[in-house]
Formats: sequence, structure tokens, C-alpha cells
Amino acid sequence: MSKSDELVLVIPTAVFHAAGLFHGLCRNVEHYLPTLLDPAHFSFLPRSRAEDDPSFKQLIPYVILKYRDHLFHYTRGKGGGEKRLRALRSVGIGGHINPADHVTGEHPYRHGLLREIAEEVVLGTTYQETCLGFINDDSTPVGQVHLGIVHLFELDTPNVQRREADLADAGFATITELVRAKDAFETWSQFVLAELAAK
Repeated sequence: MSKSDELVLVIPTAVFHAAGLFHGLCRNVEHYLPTLLDPAHFSFLPRSRAEDDPSFKQLIPYVILKYRDHLFHYTRGKGGGEKRLRALRSVGIGGHINPADHVTGEHPYRHGLLREIAEEVVLGTTYQETCLGFINDDSTPVGQVHLGIVHLFELDTPNVQRREADLADAGFATITELVRAKDAFETWSQFVLAELAAK
């Protein structure tokens, strides 16, 4: 199946707007999480349609791997799924949720989040996980059709290796270093870097 034919998880943009429209990174997890991850709002659309239909938001887990004051980062390669983000740097691991993630007894979003991590990196350490917030950026064509859910994994060791070849120049750097180079990063990563630098 080609990337354009794959089915991806979406919610109606109207559901998001009813919960409260925002721009950038919003930390109000308790307000948004129950609504945005309510399976009653879920449907699956062909990616070719979802990428050009702003009446739906594709839910994207965006996992930040943090060890002390260092973040895992990489440059998106040419084979990445979202061609509009290629060659941009990123601190987020994640991707689309598919119907195969809808397995009995498990929340499809949670299953997809863990699958995406396992596909992209080898995570050879324990970690503490928190939901940092949500990202919305309607200022770009990519942002208009995606809604990010930011998960912070605070690692016990920096034992992370890329699994996907499209994660080029992967490694750890300090938040300060990455903020200095923020203009090279996709907008979602810029929002995350600003938030973590302010902590």
C-alpha cells in the first residue's frame, strides 16, 4: 500500500474547535485529552484525502526523548512520509495512526504511538512518560490538517539508536544548542524547544 492510500486516524476539526482553538503548544492536557482521544470521534480516511482536507485533523503522537538537558534530534530524510517536512530538523518521533492499531482491548492511539516509536528508534532504556501538551499550527498547509499530541519520555540513559534510515544525523544535543539552531527545525519542534527552554 502506498503512503497516499494508507488509512489514517482523524477527528473532525469541529470537535477540536468546540473544545477550544489555540495556536502553538497548549499545556492544558486535562481539558483536551478526554475529548480529543475519545474513540467516538475517530474515523479513518485515505491519507491522500486527509492531507488536503482541513475539515479533519490527523492525530499525531509526537514523542520527545529527553536525557537530562539533552534531546534526541534528527534531520528528516528524503524517504520520509511527509514530503513537505523533508530536510527539516526535528525533535519529535511519531507518525500516523492506522486501522491496524485498532486491536481489541487496546486504545488505537496508544497502540499506534508505541508502534511508531518501535519503527523509528531502538529505545534501549527505561523512562518516565508524561503528556506535555498539544500542538496546533494552522499557519502552514501541513499544520492545518494535523494535531500533535506531545509525549515527553524522560530517559534513564541516552541509549537510543535510530532504526529508520530517514532519521539522518540522529543524536543528542543540549536544549540550549538546539534552540540556537531553531530556524532549521520544523515548527512543531520550535514550539517544543521554546517550552522546554523556558522550564
